[in-house]
Amino acid sequence: MAHLLVVESWVGSMSRLLPRAIRENGHAFTFLTRDLHHYLRSAPEGTSHPLLGARHVITADTNDIEALLPEVERLHGVLGFDGVVTSCDYYLPAVARIAERLGLPGPGHEAVRNACRKDTTRRVLGDAGVPGPRFAVREEWADIARAARDIGYPLVVKPVDLCAGMYVRRVDDEAQLAAACRALADFPVNARGQRRTPVVLLEELLDGPEVSVETVSYAGAVHVVGVTDKSVGGAPAFVETGHMFPADLTTADAEAAEQTALAALKALGLTDGVVAHTEIKLTSAGPRVVEVNPRPAGNRITELVRHVTGIDLAAAFVDVALGRAPDLRHTDTGLRSAAIGFLVPGSSGTLEALDGVDVGDLPGVLEVQLAEPGKAVKAAGSNNEYLGHVMAGDADGLGARARVESVLDGLRAGLVIR
Repeated sequence: MAHLLVVESWVGSMSRLLPRAIRENGHAFTFLTRDLHHYLRSAPEGTSHPLLGARHVITADTNDIEALLPEVERLHGVLGFDGVVTSCDYYLPAVARIAERLGLPGPGHEAVRNACRKDTTRRVLGDAGVPGPRFAVREEWADIARAARDIGYPLVVKPVDLCAGMYVRRVDDEAQLAAACRALADFPVNARGQRRTPVVLLEELLDGPEVSVETVSYAGAVHVVGVTDKSVGGAPAFVETGHMFPADLTTADAEAAEQTALAALKALGLTDGVVAHTEIKLTSAGPRVVEVNPRPAGNRITELVRHVTGIDLAAAFVDVALGRAPDLRHTDTGLRSAAIGFLVPGSSGTLEALDGVDVGDLPGVLEVQLAEPGKAVKAAGSNNEYLGHVMAGDADGLGARARVESVLDGLRAGLVIR
């Protein structure tokens, strides 16, 4: 039995998939957090969060890495850790530092830090010749406005250190640019109490569909598990409204996306001990890297992969963190595609009703999770405001997305927000 240290987590699906993967593989874990109540609040009433079923639950200031390192070293001397992981982007660099300090498996800290900072990723990939959008990184308004004119409108404004599409906006003119920059400046500290870097990333607006390439790196080799598609809504925000695995692509487009992702991972040095989720735009000028995430995909994409291929990316994440070869063998699951669609609110208020089809009885439905009436609703500006999701599979081909959209259409018809 191995013993893992889990440092913080998102409170979404991976916060449940990761403990499951650890336990199902016969391992144990210690959970380290700065705010226990963050996880207590996220569990449904009458239940406990799976992360709090750890062998040990320890509180420490996970935002102060210099103070945390000697504390974790002391814990390691007592408890003995075989690997260290997190599913939360904001703690990936800290986990890489801990692994280096304790001599545990994992990618290098510099590689992880560069991937987690969108501006640094752009520079590293640009220096390596990996295609991406034209971009600029600026802090002062005069410099931001000048760089925007140089790139040309429309363009995309991004924070360099936030997740889930937060404050990522399309802007079509200088007035919209100023509003986007003000909104970003008014959010100086992220949801985990970490002070943000006050610079703005400006990027050329790319055309074409967006996909992600799911990979597992072990022993210096990067293994492509497959390509997932993505639908986006909520303009001028970029809200993920759904995914399907595998993506409905030509062989040439799938190979182009895969090769671009592999080039990005190599340039960043993420070729050992990493489960990665690399987002690619298939533009009219060829594939372009959107971002590289050195952790398993969110939004239950890992479950789409598992339903179609039998490969458990959460389990692979645990394996590579322990320095063990992951099981990436495909099995016949009986499904040829799986898709997820999110119920995205277009207005704010209170959820009064969510009536419609009896979703659970429809053919091919794999999962349903819907908000309860009475929930406070915020018009979606990122991936954090969903009212639920539907997941479905198709045994015959690439029809899973159409099946999900049909179900969501029925749910939207009964959605009342006041």
